[in-house]
Amino acid sequence: MDNYRVALDAIFHALSDPTRRAVVHRLGEGPATVGELSQPFDMALPSFMKHMRVLEDAGLVSSSKSGRVRTCMLERDKLAAAERWFEQQRALWSSRYDNLDQLLEQLQGDDNGSQASI
Repeated sequence: MDNYRVALDAIFHALSDPTRRAVVHRLGEGPATVGELSQPFDMALPSFMKHMRVLEDAGLVSSSKSGRVRTCMLERDKLAAAERWFEQQRALWSSRYDNLDQLLEQLQGDDNGSQASI
């Protein structure tokens, strides 16, 4: 459980930055070189590489080097872990809302019953 939480913390930290989210979005279309990924951003390559390092440390992106070209790919299984967490939260809150709806219906029924006897 602790490893799961630590992994999610790293994933959400990595996705907290708009540059890194844009990189993940682009890699959703397929592998790309670091040069291709950095092109839309107005920053020096060393600064961009810090973003890539965060994504790689979180396990969201992997890369391979061929000569002087580094190609990056999205690791979809890590995104699936975050998706599972969101689904768990959605189910939890859905259950809570269902319970609240039942309570409100019950209270409305009690109010109708007490009003009818007046």
